[in-house]
Amino acid sequence: MEEGEDVPKDFIKLKSEKLSVDEVSELVVSPCCGAVSLFVGTTRNNFEGKKVIHLEYEAYTSMAETEIKKICRDVRQKWPSVKHIAVHHRLGVVPITEASVIIAVSSPHRAESLEAVMYCINTLKASVPIWKKEIYEDEYSWKENKECFWANSEK
Repeated sequence: MEEGEDVPKDFIKLKSEKLSVDEVSELVVSPCCGAVSLFVGTTRNNFEGKKVIHLEYEAYTSMAETEIKKICRDVRQKWPSVKHIAVHHRLGVVPITEASVIIAVSSPHRAESLEAVMYCINTLKASVPIWKKEIYEDEYSWKENKECFWANSEK
């Protein structure tokens, strides 16, 4: 593949099926990049002493996709050398140990891709309309992200 043919791409997907680290990382591989950085957010089995059975995610899908596209644009402004960005988020039930979100970024060098991945997950949690419900043994709780600007503005 010629370097000129490898134009920067964003891969955004919200889906109810199980997410694949291999699939997401392969999307961003580029012959002109020496780094692919990943973040994988998984469902853990506990929260503040409670046993978590699973998580459930809901989204305002069209708005969520629009907000993720904005995050990708911001990444490209902050780190112009970033080549490809993939953000896959699961909706519906996510069992313990399975991925809720996978973010992958490729760049010529590791610093840019690592910084961009951290920016992506932090900004996603702060601005994208995706809601998480934690299901415990005998109750459930809708969780807000501490980074979420609209949740904190009313307090």
